[in-house]
Amino acid sequence: MEEYGKILVIAMPLFLLLIIIEKLYGLYKGEDNVPLMDGVSSVSSGITNAVKDVLGLSLTFISYEWMVSKVAIFHLEANALTYFIAFIIIDFYGYLTHRLAHHVNFFWNKHAIHHSSEEFNLACALRQTVSSFVNLFTFLLVPAAILGVPPVVIVITLPIQLFLQFWYHTKHIKKMGFLEHILVTPSHHRVHHAINPEYLDKNHSQIFIIWDKLFGTFQEELETVPTVFGITRPAQTWNPIRINFQHLGLLISDAWRAENWKDKFTIWFKPTGWRPENFEEKYPVNKITNVYDFNKYGTDNSTKLIYWSVAQALTTLLFVSYLFNNIAVIGLPNIFIYGLFIFITVYSYTELMDTKTFSVYWESIRFLFGIGILVYFGDWFGMNSFLPIGNYLVIAYLILSLMMTIYFVAFEFKKEKPILVNS
Repeated sequence: MEEYGKILVIAMPLFLLLIIIEKLYGLYKGEDNVPLMDGVSSVSSGITNAVKDVLGLSLTFISYEWMVSKVAIFHLEANALTYFIAFIIIDFYGYLTHRLAHHVNFFWNKHAIHHSSEEFNLACALRQTVSSFVNLFTFLLVPAAILGVPPVVIVITLPIQLFLQFWYHTKHIKKMGFLEHILVTPSHHRVHHAINPEYLDKNHSQIFIIWDKLFGTFQEELETVPTVFGITRPAQTWNPIRINFQHLGLLISDAWRAENWKDKFTIWFKPTGWRPENFEEKYPVNKITNVYDFNKYGTDNSTKLIYWSVAQALTTLLFVSYLFNNIAVIGLPNIFIYGLFIFITVYSYTELMDTKTFSVYWESIRFLFGIGILVYFGDWFGMNSFLPIGNYLVIAYLILSLMMTIYFVAFEFKKEKPILVNS
């Protein structure tokens, strides 16, 4: 937990720098595909996912360490060859879990957030789930357990394999010659994120494209079929926490309304998007039927709200960095109190991004929660020990944030309603 937090403290500014470079390059080329509100939503999703992972808010029914103790035939040393073997197995494990997420209704809920951006850029790589509280697929690492790959090798290799999936979320890198036959490239992954009928549910590989070619899920990017991004039931919100549970909410409501008991049970295991008979007519949901003729989600925001949203995301990153750098000092159970503050923060300012007037109530809750933390602990989780004005900075920020939210709701949102911006 603490070690992963330290890794993220290094990785987060690197990812942010690359996102900024992509934004500037797009502006220079006249091909900017990183709208600020979309980028803030993506970064905010990454924040919630990182906090969830670092705080260990997931249960594992079958641990890898337990599997090794039960099924290992060999016992490999932690050397370069073992890391290579682990990387290949983890990549195949990633392909299988990724494919399941696309093809089973229940599992799609944890993955829909990653596809929810209607753009394709480095920032959308950060759209990762917070709705997966139970790891069901550790058993797919059984080949590594049989070989006796040490648990420490798996623990180190998993985040490396994850971080290596960041770079190919871009439209600026075209096809890459012979590498197209070996690695997952931006071209391959553009296909994966596209909602064109020709591209749906293709290219599930994460590092090596060989898995898709072996199992018949490969699709090349076609010059005659320009990629269109998003999900066929569009999220229509910038709030990553809402997006994380939208599909689950639909499954629950459909299961509740289903008259057939078989449908109530099987809906969870049916192909992604399946609904009981006639539900599309009885309980319609917004769905894209023509990928070349739909409107992207947007809100008629002022420039002030856009820049305020960017400032909120950057400030939240500072709060998160402090948490990750001081996990041991903050300790249990205080790190969970801190994590809750981060979740409320993200929920509050992304509700404001959606121009929801109720966001002022969420911001008021956050303000009271933040002040309560300062009163109860005496400072911001030990910050005063090296920054004597820490309390004043946190209080000033909380007051400013509340005042700005009241301003936007009272003055900016009076005549504004969410609109759809043409794609």
